[in-house]
Amino acid sequence: MEIVQAIRCPNCGSPAERYYINSSNLTRTQCHSCDYLMVTCSLTGKVIEAYAPGLYAHK
Repeated sequence: MEIVQAIRCPNCGSPAERYYINSSNLTRTQCHSCDYLMVTCSLTGKVIEAYAPGLYAHK
């Protein structure tokens, strides 16, 4: 079963979607405006895959 939630993108603030995929215990957040993607494990919260264009790490 998959549940879709409308959210604001944490990267750019545009409308985005969060998918809760119960069969594989994954949560996928994606934004079509800025190409943001974050896939996490619903059980542990660990990041499986991430892509956030325009965000830079500061040293």
